[in-house]
Amino acid sequence: MTHPLVTRLTTDLEYPALQTMADVARFTEAPGTHAIFVPGDARRNLETPDVAVILPELRQAFQGQFDCAVAMDAIETELRESTGVLKTPSLIFFRNGACLGGIPKVRDWSDYVERITHFLSLPVAAE
Repeated sequence: MTHPLVTRLTTDLEYPALQTMADVARFTEAPGTHAIFVPGDARRNLETPDVAVILPELRQAFQGQFDCAVAMDAIETELRESTGVLKTPSLIFFRNGACLGGIPKVRDWSDYVERITHFLSLPVAAE
């Protein structure tokens, strides 16, 4: 069962719910920078609802410089293993289909800002 604050991201805020790795590829290969929220099991991980609340605030603070999606249970393990961002909850950033890096667990606001600023400043890989 998905936590209500995670569900809010896909229902109220209309973040895509990524069900397959093909969904991940379509989302991350689109123009721009993308963040995928990997919530993990909210029953065992008390930080999951916190990150579900923090993510929209981060997107707003960065004035939409990245878009967001949520990884569904079926692909969480494969996505974590393919990116090397193994802890949950986590935010994994992509551009041109390539993983820029991840932010696992809950962090201080300044840490989020520093890391996301770094991801956004990375050069765009040549096609």
